[in-house]
Amino acid sequence: MGKYRYLTFEDRKKIEAWYLIGDRAIDIATRLSVHHSTIYKELQRGATGALDVNLCEGYNAELAEKRLWESFKRRGKRAPAAQ
Repeated sequence: MGKYRYLTFEDRKKIEAWYLIGDRAIDIATRLSVHHSTIYKELQRGATGALDVNLCEGYNAELAEKRLWESFKRRGKRAPAAQ
């Protein structure tokens, strides 16, 4: 059974660098010892909406970190009940 852990900002910077040079998500996952779906989800979280030099959707570690903390802040909050 694997151990769960959050990606750190340092991990995100590594992902950004490796993804920019054209590494595949599966190779990045192997280097970080995480499941490949973790990397795919992380690439979606940090998507910039623009194409990078490899003509893939860009990834920004700072944007991903910001979106992660915004997600943490929303946890547990419920929508007000309709009356």
